[in-house]
Amino acid sequence: MIIGIDPGLSGALALLEVANGDTALIDVMDVPIIGSGAKQSVDVIQLQEWLLRHGPRHAFLERAQAMPKQGASSGFKYGRTVGALEAVLTASAIAITMVEPSKWKRHFHLQGADKEGARGLVIRLYPGAHHFFARKKDHGRAEAVLIGLYGTQTSRQLSTPAEMPPSPVTEMVT
Repeated sequence: MIIGIDPGLSGALALLEVANGDTALIDVMDVPIIGSGAKQSVDVIQLQEWLLRHGPRHAFLERAQAMPKQGASSGFKYGRTVGALEAVLTASAIAITMVEPSKWKRHFHLQGADKEGARGLVIRLYPGAHHFFARKKDHGRAEAVLIGLYGTQTSRQLSTPAEMPPSPVTEMVT
C-alpha cells in the first residue's frame, strides 16, 4: 500500500495497492480540515486515523512550492498544511518521497495547470472509481492518484518489498 498526496487545504490523498505489476485504487480522501476561513488547518487526528487504518508503507508527496502571485498569508497557510502532512506521515512511520510537480505532470503528458486533464485521465484509468472524481472540484483527488502512480512507476524503492526502508526517509524522485 502506498499513498499519493496533493498537498494543500484543497488537496487530497489517494491510497493505492501495488501487486503483480498492477496498481489498484483503494480509497481517496480530501485533506481533512478543521476551522474556517483564516483559521483552517489540517485535522491531524482524522488524518492519522485514516493512515493507521489503511497502513501504507510509503507516501509520494508533491513538493511544496510558492505559487506565482500568491500572497504571504495564503503561502503561509499552504506551508503549514504541508508541514502538518509531513509531520503526521513521519509520526505514523510512513516513508516519504518528494515528487516534483513538473516531473509527474510531464510523465502523464499533462500541460501546465490543467486540473481537468488530470481528472479526466484518472477517470479513464479507473472508471470503476468514477464516484471519487465526479465533481469538477475533485481535481485534487485525481492529482493525488497521479502522484502516487508516478511514484509507483518510477521509484526504485518499490521494486521489491524487501527494499522498502524500515523507517521514514525523505528523498526526491528524479
